[in-house]
Amino acid sequence: MLYQEYEEATLQHLQKLELEMLKEFDLLCRENHIQYFGCGGTAIGAVRHGGFIPWDDDIDIGMARRDYERFLKVAAHWKPEKYGVLNAETDPRMPLCTTRWVLRGTRFQEECFQDLDCEWGIFLDIFCFDNIPDDNRVMKRQAWAAWFYGKMMILASIDRPVLYFGGWKAKLLYFLCKIAHKWLKLLHLDSAFWYRKAKRIIVKYRHVKTKRVAFYFDPTTPFTSIVYKKHIFPTRDRDFSGLKISFPGKIEAYLKRRYGDYMTLPPVEKRHNHSLHRLDFGPYAKQEEEKA
Repeated sequence: MLYQEYEEATLQHLQKLELEMLKEFDLLCRENHIQYFGCGGTAIGAVRHGGFIPWDDDIDIGMARRDYERFLKVAAHWKPEKYGVLNAETDPRMPLCTTRWVLRGTRFQEECFQDLDCEWGIFLDIFCFDNIPDDNRVMKRQAWAAWFYGKMMILASIDRPVLYFGGWKAKLLYFLCKIAHKWLKLLHLDSAFWYRKAKRIIVKYRHVKTKRVAFYFDPTTPFTSIVYKKHIFPTRDRDFSGLKISFPGKIEAYLKRRYGDYMTLPPVEKRHNHSLHRLDFGPYAKQEEEKA
């Protein structure tokens, strides 16, 4: 299942907490001269809704490699009693190539990761965009290799990943995933092993001047999040649910290349968020109780 049906009050409270996190994230970045940009569904929401897509349950942030690595260093010591950094380097059990800036004391655990004991708190999702070669043939070889290693990270950790289709093809692929997961366990090829291989590939062009950047680890293909730098930089502030947040400078060009017709609402069956095993607001549940 790719869609979580929330009670309205629950989703509103979740989005409210994420906005508070975003406000502090923005402060952290501005104080430390770290450049970021709202991307993915957050960028669509900013343009189409002036804030969250109504059913969205997280916030997507993009950073170029240099800013991403600076953020990780700073965030490790910025209000550590309140926020944590979860990625494959802080916790080798983490099977994704993103970083989650986590609100400590909360729980936001997806069904597919219910058996992984990571710090699955309410989070901002942070994507590192790396320089990629201008030559498309070279780029495609790099992209498919990185994407494959990213999938191996997931299969080394779980045997039933999220699929974006159903029917007999999904049943067949789930069967193959179970077999692959067992073999990876027998061979002791864990998620951290595949992460190291993926990272070696994606940072290959970090010191090369290129026209594009990419996050190669999207679910369906490695080419979904390839972005021209001229569409992102310089970034510009725009409204997101009452906050002034940094977004791609040419956000319409970015969104059109990424999504096509991004202004039309998708049908319910194509709306995605996170299918949850557990959601717990922890100490932050009291805020709503006290106001009731």
